[in-house]
Amino acid sequence: MSADAAAIRAEFPIFARRPEGFHYLDSAATGQICKAAAEALLEFETGSRANVKRGIYPLAEAATEAFDGARRAIAAYLGVADADEVIVTSGTTLGINLLSELEHHSNIVPWQLLRERRGIVLRMLPATDDGRLDLDRLEQTVTGRCRAISVTHASNVTGAITDLGRIVEAARAVGAQVFVDGAQRAPHGPLDVLALGVDAYAISGHKMFGPTGTGALWIRRELLDDLPPFLGGGEMIQTVSLEGTSFARPPHRFEAGTPPIGPAIGMGAAARFLAGLDWQAATRRELRLTERILDGLGRIDGIQVYGPSGLQGRIGVVSFEAEGAHSHDICHLLGQRGVCLRGGHHCAQPLMERFGVVATTRASLAPYNDEADVDAMLDGLDAALALLR
Repeated sequence: MSADAAAIRAEFPIFARRPEGFHYLDSAATGQICKAAAEALLEFETGSRANVKRGIYPLAEAATEAFDGARRAIAAYLGVADADEVIVTSGTTLGINLLSELEHHSNIVPWQLLRERRGIVLRMLPATDDGRLDLDRLEQTVTGRCRAISVTHASNVTGAITDLGRIVEAARAVGAQVFVDGAQRAPHGPLDVLALGVDAYAISGHKMFGPTGTGALWIRRELLDDLPPFLGGGEMIQTVSLEGTSFARPPHRFEAGTPPIGPAIGMGAAARFLAGLDWQAATRRELRLTERILDGLGRIDGIQVYGPSGLQGRIGVVSFEAEGAHSHDICHLLGQRGVCLRGGHHCAQPLMERFGVVATTRASLAPYNDEADVDAMLDGLDAALALLR
């Protein structure tokens, strides 16, 4: 498919339903749903709805095939040949990851809970002044006692992409495993998790322009076969008696109860849509727009950008603080002009503490954004600051 922003926008129903002055720059929070995903979700819910995995009548068999097809599409998007290594989840939060300052709260809180329950020790890899992981501290942080490293692939605050190669090398040197939160990276083009060398990779459907309430977790087969289930219920068992239970093979062992069937089918459709985009051209445009944002912010007095100042090793996420203006006020005023930004700590309070701020304003790009979106944001910011300062 063409990487032209107008052609891509035509594949997202919301832009035909909103006023012409609608500028959505909050895709790091939730991407807009693409037509392919919305139609797949609607078709299942209104024309093909049935439970999956066990029904033997035609409607249920068709639902199961659509669900399995979604799993295959997600696996292909992740670069995985064995679709049974992909577990359907409710979102990235179910992925279990190790602590660092750059992490989203969903990659911190589960480990803190595990520390309380099992007494594990958490060690934090610090962030640099430009919002990247300080990989020069790997040797001191990743010692022989390390068993797992969990890290974000791309920061939802700074846009910085993590050098997973160095992380994996340090982990392998001590026999540790690497778990990756890929929620922010997945919307920016297909992946090859096997080439990355990691052991687990979690993504969210709503970040990659599919429905809310679904996601996926890929786990390397060698680990997956040995993992016990973490939820109990129907569809994840082989046999049950009063004396005990035997569990189904992965991935079904980890999908207790009725899964989010419709959203998962929609997510599979979104994965197929994304796989068909010209990502070389889309990435070049995203970086041009990122540069346009950075240059525009640099011309406004009292703006502090947090994160990489250049375009290398980053996605189109830009967070900033405006002297004399709270991020919520900025977002409110720009929202009145049709510009959608995100204000707050972005579920990354440790990173806010690292930067010495309470909140930032964040603009985040997607393939449907263009120069008009960026210019509307910069013009609106000038007008908002004139009122707030």
